Amino acid sequence: MSSEKFESMEDELASLIDDLKSKISQLVGLTGEQKKNTIRQAEKKVEDANFIIQEMETEAKVAPGTYRMQMLGKLRNYKKELEQVTKSLGKGISAGAADNIGFDREDERIEASQRARLIQGTSSLGRASESLFRTQQIAAETDQVGVEIIDELGRQRETLERTRDRLVDTDSNLGRSRKILKTMATRVMTNKMILIVIILLELGILGGMVYYKFFA
Repeated sequence: MSSEKFESMEDELASLIDDLKSKISQLVGLTGEQKKNTIRQAEKKVEDANFIIQEMETEAKVAPGTYRMQMLGKLRNYKKELEQVTKSLGKGISAGAADNIGFDREDERIEASQRARLIQGTSSLGRASESLFRTQQIAAETDQVGVEIIDELGRQRETLERTRDRLVDTDSNLGRSRKILKTMATRVMTNKMILIVIILLELGILGGMVYYKFFA
């Protein structure tokens, strides 16, 4: 996805919408063929604007999560603005047909009425597209939240694994410590037994010497 391409299309779309507003404001003071040409030009700009919006949607859908949300937000605003401008164009055409301004023949009035209905249909399509767009945006937000949750769960899993490894190491160290303490206790008991035997031997020798000296 190229953000430069999206920004370029955004500038082009904004320019088209401004031109549309200008064309609509001109309709009030125009009559006859000049008015019909202006309407055709405005309709062409509506088609071009819708095409650009579709292209921008394609760019936004493949953008990274954070940028995608920003792009979709901008598109939603442009769609609303284009829908309002399209409604204004439809009203301008309908008013011209009803007042018979600039249209002298019945077929021209019918053509104007058809144009107005076409514009209104485009507006309805724009609203349906906006609903779909909001659904896509919600799906994109949900997808982003899901990715963040998965990342967080991954980090928590790594933390738990490190904690488990530390506990295993601690348990191993405790096992070695117990063995060392048991060995030390055994040695202490052995040393005590040896000491007792030595003391008993010394007492026996001392007793023998006393008996030999005083009673022999």
